[in-house]
Amino acid sequence: MPEVKSIFREVLPKQGQLSMEDVPTMVLCKPKLLPLKSVTLEKLEKMQMEAQEAVKQQELTSKDQS
Repeated sequence: MPEVKSIFREVLPKQGQLSMEDVPTMVLCKPKLLPLKSVTLEKLEKMQMEAQEAVKQQELTSKDQS
């Protein structure tokens, strides 16, 4: 495998200590949109509204028959 010549040359200190710090940084994520109402809550509300309408219809038909 041929050796690739680099433009940059590695420089190491002759005296002292060589150190490198890895500082963790915060990564920002995209905000997640949450529904105001859950799907099950919407289904329950829909069922409740349908039940109330059915009760109103039954009350109206029973008043008409009386």
